Amino acid sequence: MKIAISGKGGVGKTTFAANLARWLAQKGISVLAVDADPDANLGTVLGISDDLLADLKPIVEMKELIEERMGGRGTYYPLNPKVDDILDNYCVSLGPLRFFRMGNIKGGGTSCYCKENSFLQALVNSLILGEQDTVIVDMGAGIEQFTRGTAQGVDVLVIVTEATKVSVQTVKAIQKLALDLGIPRVVVVGNKVRHLQDEDFLRERFSPEQLIGSIPYCDELLEMSINTGSDQLPGGSLGVQLTTIFQRIENEGEEEGGRCPDIGT
Repeated sequence: MKIAISGKGGVGKTTFAANLARWLAQKGISVLAVDADPDANLGTVLGISDDLLADLKPIVEMKELIEERMGGRGTYYPLNPKVDDILDNYCVSLGPLRFFRMGNIKGGGTSCYCKENSFLQALVNSLILGEQDTVIVDMGAGIEQFTRGTAQGVDVLVIVTEATKVSVQTVKAIQKLALDLGIPRVVVVGNKVRHLQDEDFLRERFSPEQLIGSIPYCDELLEMSINTGSDQLPGGSLGVQLTTIFQRIENEGEEEGGRCPDIGT
C-alpha cells in the first residue's frame, strides 16, 4: 500500500504521517517512511537522533552519487538511472519501520536541477511502483514530484487541513493536482479542531466521503511534535480517534490495492 500525505505547512501533517507510520509498524507491517518535504522534519518527529540526521543528507543533495548514476557531467544523461539499491544503502531502520530522506528540488532562481530532477523522479518511480513494503510519503504542500504513472501507483492521498480558509484553499489546489494526475483516492483529515464551529466549517466544505475524520487540538500532539523520541501513540479518546482515521485510510488503500492501473498513460 502506498500512502502520500500532503497539506499546507504548519497544519500538522508530519506528526500525522509519523503517527500513521508508527501505528502500522506496531501492527507488524513493514513500513517505509519517506520524507519528501523540503522542511525535512519527519525523521525528527519519528525520534531519530539529531546526530544521525545530521549525517543523513537528503539523497537529492548527494551530488557525487547523482553524478555517478547519471553518467558524469555531460549534457546527456539516462532517464532511468540505477536506483534500486539506494534504499538499502541510505535508510535508517527503526525495527519494522524504515526511514528515508529523499529531499526536494529547489525552486525558481536557483541553478538548473534537470539532472537531479530526473534522478529524483526515478527514485519516486522506484518507491511508488517497485517497493514492496507499505510506503508513507510525507510530501510538501504540492505533489509535483508525481507524474501520471507514479500517481496512479499511489493508493491514497491524505490531505491534512486546519479549519481555516487559507488551509482549505491549499487542499483545493492539491485536490486539483491529484485529479489531473489521476490519483485514485483523495481524502481529507481535519486537524487542530478546537470547537464545533471548526467541525461545521470543514463539513460545509468537504463531503462525508472526502472528510474521513477530525483530530482535536491537543497538547499531547503538540508536545509530540516538539519533544520527539517516543514511539508510543497517544492514548485515551485521542488514541481512539486517531485509530479510527488510520483504519479508514488502511481500508481505503486496501480497496484501491486490488485495481490494475494503466501506468503508461
